[in-house]
Amino acid sequence: MALSVSERLRRFYDLFSGEDHVLIVINADPDSISSAMAVKRLLWRRVANITISNINIIKRPDNLAMIRLLDVSLVHIDEIDEGSFNRFIMVDSQPDHNEVFAGFNFDVIIDHHPETDVKGSFIDIRPKYGATATIMTEYLRAAKIKPAAKLATGLFYAIKTDTSNFERQTLIEDIRAFQFLFRHINIQLARRIEQADLKLEFLKYFRRAIQNMRRRKNKIYVHLGSVENPDICVIIADFFMRIDSINWSIVSGIYAKKLIIIFRNDGLRRNAGNVARLSFCSIGSAGGHKSMARSEISVANINGLVDYKDDDKLLTWIINKINKKAGER
Repeated sequence: MALSVSERLRRFYDLFSGEDHVLIVINADPDSISSAMAVKRLLWRRVANITISNINIIKRPDNLAMIRLLDVSLVHIDEIDEGSFNRFIMVDSQPDHNEVFAGFNFDVIIDHHPETDVKGSFIDIRPKYGATATIMTEYLRAAKIKPAAKLATGLFYAIKTDTSNFERQTLIEDIRAFQFLFRHINIQLARRIEQADLKLEFLKYFRRAIQNMRRRKNKIYVHLGSVENPDICVIIADFFMRIDSINWSIVSGIYAKKLIIIFRNDGLRRNAGNVARLSFCSIGSAGGHKSMARSEISVANINGLVDYKDDDKLLTWIINKINKKAGER
């Protein structure tokens, strides 16, 4: 029998005492950041102190804006003294998602991704939920906590992001949480976070993309060469999907000795995740959803197959690989 949210909250609270020093470990993105904020609010005045630690380097402009505008305090994992803490919490991830997590014995794991082999005193994994932020909103409501505007705005933005404005897998619980949070958010803050997806230095990549794009009927292919941040491939792929005659956008770049390929489509035709897998899973990681997908391939795996330092040849190889393996027409 499924536990009620109130019972889950009771069991969660039973793990902690006023002497506890709590570390929340996250792979920082909107869902994990806002969920960690919610955990911190739930444990306010119930434990000695709480620290949120990110294992990744945060570069996305919207994530940086979220941290700045919502006054989120984060300490990178390299600066953490694990011995200073006696309780460890993970939100929006699971231990086998990153090797850095393996160094911790987590007391609490709360997540919405498909369940793996997890251990802990308190596990709440709900893979059908669109966002961990939805789960944390349920906890706040069960605790009868009215979220402050910044916390509500963070959770609200996380649900929007992780459900892709409810275009991805979504439950009625996600919608209820979204509606509840809307009553408490600062809409100006939410807009500023959502619109902060560009940095001035990204503009050169737009020029490069427009100059070098190849159009095949309703598809646009772009290779950006070396990029300082793989998120620019995502931004430009999304940008080309705003053109009314385009229903496929495939943008690639080289980052950290990997070829990153981002797939976007209108969700009405072929499945982007399937196209990515069929085209590139034999030489790297590939997968995703119907309208969005991603592939990451070590350049060592394509050395000999194509001259990856020649941007034109590499783009031709990508196009041919997709057309041959995925049978795109």
